Amino acid sequence: MKTETFEEKLAYSKELLEKLMDPEITLEESVKLYEEGLKNIKEAQKLIEEAKTKITVIEQQNQQLPEDEA
Repeated sequence: MKTETFEEKLAYSKELLEKLMDPEITLEESVKLYEEGLKNIKEAQKLIEEAKTKITVIEQQNQQLPEDEA
């Protein structure tokens, strides 16, 4: 199973939004797309949080290096 990147999730969210804006869409389809969109956004937010954590760790490691190695 391929893990989607943040950018792919963002593009997919935009696709869902476009579908939701279709005036021909049924209420049932709207609810399904909305639910799918929320799930996708939560996954994207998780990727952002993971990236923030990695950056924090890298910054902390960099601050601990002696001056001539930094």
